[in-house]
Amino acid sequence: MVNVSLRCKLNILGGIMKKMMFVLMLCIIASPLVLFAAGTKDAKATGPIELTIWTHEDVNRKAIEEKYIKEFEAQNPNIKVKYVVYPSTEIHKVIQAGFAAKNGPDIFNLEIQKAYPFLAEGFVAPVDLASAGYKSHNEILNSYMAGMLDPVTVDGKVYGLPLELTNWAIYLNKKIFRDAGLDANKDYPKTWEEVMTVSEKIVKRDGSIITRRGFDFRYGDYLISWLPMVEQLGGKLISDDGKTAIVNKDAWVKVLQYMADFGPNGKNLGSPTYTAARKVFDNDNNEIAMHLSGLYQEQRMASANPDFFNSDDWMVIPYPTFAGGKQVPNTYYGHYYMVNSQVSKERQQAAWKLVSFMLSHGEEYLEKVALVQPTNTLFNSATFKNMPFSKVFKDELEIAPVVYYGEASQQINDLIKEAIESVMLNKVAPARAVDTLQTKVQEVLDN
Repeated sequence: MVNVSLRCKLNILGGIMKKMMFVLMLCIIASPLVLFAAGTKDAKATGPIELTIWTHEDVNRKAIEEKYIKEFEAQNPNIKVKYVVYPSTEIHKVIQAGFAAKNGPDIFNLEIQKAYPFLAEGFVAPVDLASAGYKSHNEILNSYMAGMLDPVTVDGKVYGLPLELTNWAIYLNKKIFRDAGLDANKDYPKTWEEVMTVSEKIVKRDGSIITRRGFDFRYGDYLISWLPMVEQLGGKLISDDGKTAIVNKDAWVKVLQYMADFGPNGKNLGSPTYTAARKVFDNDNNEIAMHLSGLYQEQRMASANPDFFNSDDWMVIPYPTFAGGKQVPNTYYGHYYMVNSQVSKERQQAAWKLVSFMLSHGEEYLEKVALVQPTNTLFNSATFKNMPFSKVFKDELEIAPVVYYGEASQQINDLIKEAIESVMLNKVAPARAVDTLQTKVQEVLDN
């Protein structure tokens, strides 16, 4: 975990966010899209309260949330809800534009890396405990697994409730292990060194082109899937005070050297240029033995290939560590439902009442959408315990660090991407790549 205090992050992000909002205001003035979607903020209206929710596309989740909204409206005839869905690739920009125009939605959800700037700038209202059905601050904290509300807690107040939190572990195809002369239950890799040696035994090639991979990384999702490897060796992305980028360069060099050795100019075991591993694993076509994904992958597998899902030919194993390194599992990330602080207190209370009502259906979210709400109630339910290998994910989540979050998260992720691809594809020396990365990330922090 990048141990940067929320207060320090707030100070860093405030100026950045203000500049961003000014630019967005100029862009949105002539746009009717956001104004239309947001609806009317009728603070002085005498009729029912009309709430708006902006969320990202998910067919299964849309169906159950629309059902919850109908039930909620029936129980609360003084509240009407407008549910608006945007493409996942667009919703972040749409919400930015809405707040820039002071016409944001009453309720919204984003990945914490993208949602955090809105909290930092004061656009998010703290949870109204009474409206959300909590008698005290301690009650809301005790409802969730320890630490799950930390990313949305500032000065003792909680500013969001998790729709889902996700961590990743390794899905493993036992048939491919057997074909390579390995026993998955005994020979599965526990360390990154073993990931390398096992992959060498499993890999198949047509010339230099890999036709069967042992394992491959979540290329692109480096803050989530890759940064913990650096932290296992004592490295950090940013210092505890938030001022210095790339702490313990030796750790960074070692992990980048690992990537160089793994890639096409090393042992040729995988590459950022290949089809994402998670997209081919479920097919069970002898293409890849292991990949990183979340508990949600089980539902996708069940839909894409029920025969494989219902077989005993796959399993889930924990995120590996480096030999002699610290146990740092894969990071967790997720979407938090948040409420607009710019609307009236009455609307905020109604919004938190609705959010709490929807999130009270944790087992159905898990069954129908495979979303994990990190509540103690859900983790203790038969629904969760009966999902294959759910204990692996829960055990990892209990000790997992949270993904680095802040206004510059995506920018920093892209800089890490540049560094990794430079050593894997362009034969840049890892030490040089780390120096370049440090310079660029430091510029982001300083500016």
